Amino acid sequence: MEFQDIIYSTHEAIAKITLNRPQTLNGYTDRMVQELIAAIDLARQDDAVRVLIITGSGRGFCSGGDVSGSAEGQNRYAGHPMAHLLQMRENFHQLMLSLHRMDKPVIAAINGAAVAGGLTLALSCDFRIASDQARLGDTALKFGLLPDEGGAYLFPRAIGLDRALKMTLLSEVYDAKKALELGLVTEVVPHERLESYVTDFAQLLSEKAPLAVRSAKRMMYKQLEMTLPNALEDAALNVMITNSSQDVREGLRAFHEKRKPNFKGR
Repeated sequence: MEFQDIIYSTHEAIAKITLNRPQTLNGYTDRMVQELIAAIDLARQDDAVRVLIITGSGRGFCSGGDVSGSAEGQNRYAGHPMAHLLQMRENFHQLMLSLHRMDKPVIAAINGAAVAGGLTLALSCDFRIASDQARLGDTALKFGLLPDEGGAYLFPRAIGLDRALKMTLLSEVYDAKKALELGLVTEVVPHERLESYVTDFAQLLSEKAPLAVRSAKRMMYKQLEMTLPNALEDAALNVMITNSSQDVREGLRAFHEKRKPNFKGR
């Protein structure tokens, strides 16, 4: 599949999506969002892919929606009485749901600015590894806009309601150190080490038992909103899938033979 606004590549068990509109700090358009949805679907359906990395080209990760006024950034539903609703529901909201359905680990390699919808995109990933030159925050209200891409849901869950309100209402943007303190990112690394660090991290994840990784991820996300009895029942059902797998037998053999396991995802 050919893309215009992103670059999709795979190497061994790792897929990578690079947002590629550096002239706008990777501000997203309808086309970019549709391409992101398609690429995430490719990674999800490819059994050879075990980990997905999302990053940006140039100086930015993603600056949110493109507000440059260019034809590329215009609402394709313009003139429709429900134009704004349709643009959100059929585009960025679908992107958030695509990432929510992704049961493989997703790493955001935050190489620069991740603001507004860009921050929402980063928070929709499982891990956020930030360059020490990255800046993160919510600038939507600078334009009288809302955290409507999913930010109103994700921001309070990441940093608490009061801090999320302060960030959004005052349009605050934080450096990487402050973002780490607040809980917006998982780790901060020197800018020149970002790519190699994320690649090594993705490689470590890709070597784990795929069935167990995917099940553990879904269990944790689902059980955040479950009662304890329901969570334990969910765990018991997942055990029915993983404990009888070839991977578990391989893991036990490798332990007794004092070697590294070779998991196949079966």
